[in-house]
Amino acid sequence: MAKNLIPGEPVLIAPGVRRLVAPNPGMMTGPGTNTYLIGEQNIAVIDPGPAIDKHLEKIKEVTPGKICWVLVTHTHPDHSPGAMPLAQSTGAELMGISAPSGKVQDKTFIPHHKLNDGDSLETEEFLIHAVHTPGHASNHLCFLHETLNWLFTGDHIMNGSTVVIDPPDGNMKHYLESLKRLKTFNLSVLAPGHGDTMDNPKKVIDWLINHRLNRESKVVKALKKYPNLTLHDLTPFVYADVGSHLHQLASRSLLAHLIKLETDGKAVAKNERWCLSS
Repeated sequence: MAKNLIPGEPVLIAPGVRRLVAPNPGMMTGPGTNTYLIGEQNIAVIDPGPAIDKHLEKIKEVTPGKICWVLVTHTHPDHSPGAMPLAQSTGAELMGISAPSGKVQDKTFIPHHKLNDGDSLETEEFLIHAVHTPGHASNHLCFLHETLNWLFTGDHIMNGSTVVIDPPDGNMKHYLESLKRLKTFNLSVLAPGHGDTMDNPKKVIDWLINHRLNRESKVVKALKKYPNLTLHDLTPFVYADVGSHLHQLASRSLLAHLIKLETDGKAVAKNERWCLSS
């Protein structure tokens, strides 16, 4: 584990930006969920993480000023459940997008202010813009710190692994479109929801796009060579480079690729068996 990604130890990573890693390490979360504290006097907290009492208390303990806003990138259980109790204990305003339907969603997050694409939070210390980036989740937002040109990416971009795109809320086509849109911004640093910051945003984004398109090519080749297979039977061929213990997770992203190909008119499912469109 990187020395500066230790749960419970706050790190000043830029002027007016602190990172505090939540104590929820794991296969899907890496060292833990990154909580970011923006500002020195009136503070915006990005992604308080799960509702872990000692983490929420630590956020308040290490915050130099008053917590005024709690911003949430999306409502998966490792990012948003701490938002409501933190807001209740500090009087902060909750900002983000409510949870869509689905089991793996935090229904406790009900924002006081729904953020739309392009909405801004402006203070004397900083200016943050909301950037709607659906794909990993339909309600996913990234937050652009205009002064620093830093993008707080939640799970849209992580350091150390690619994200699972899990239909029906996850959408591969939307994910790729959101990645391509981020290339239009003048970014200097990516600050992900898991892992360390990344200093070459365009290179990182290009790699992610190419990785997903290369995987899509493997899907097409597999469908051509092994038509009329189920999702389960296709997974080992498309993800031969991934350990079998991860194939259940990989099959969710495979389904997202197949749905994208179906939307693009390149694949079709009949009785849950997939083949290329004629």
